[in-house]
Amino acid sequence: MIIDTLANAELYAGLGDRFQTAFRWLRETDLASLEKGKHSIEGDRIFAIVNEYDTIPAEGEQMESHRKHIDVQYIVSGEEQVGHDMLRSQQVSRPYDDNDDFMLYADRPSFYTKLAAGDFAIFYPTDLHMPNLISGKSVPVRKIVIKIATDKK
Repeated sequence: MIIDTLANAELYAGLGDRFQTAFRWLRETDLASLEKGKHSIEGDRIFAIVNEYDTIPAEGEQMESHRKHIDVQYIVSGEEQVGHDMLRSQQVSRPYDDNDDFMLYADRPSFYTKLAAGDFAIFYPTDLHMPNLISGKSVPVRKIVIKIATDKK
């Protein structure tokens, strides 16, 4: 996983063309006026999901992972805590769903990071994450999640 600010995105050009495309889209798009929902960037290989929500307590939440996509989670406004951990031998609480590219883990995160406006986190398939959490008090958040295909079937 990588956690940084969009101002430093050029440091990650070596991750490949898809990451360069995703970061360019984040820099060049009016993110505040995008409608909520899914937006194609490069077909099914790179797309963005615009979310708006109020942050929630960590109690009752679980970490998630994906197999087919890498998440680039970018905070447009607000702030949140994100629980995260490396995939080891955590207990799966919801088996992988191929249609939703999603599975859940019952274990608690080992780490928590506060993300604020301008920050991003990259979560690879081996990076468990629990987003949308309260950082101090519940606040509204606008977040863009860019999904980058891993080309794994």
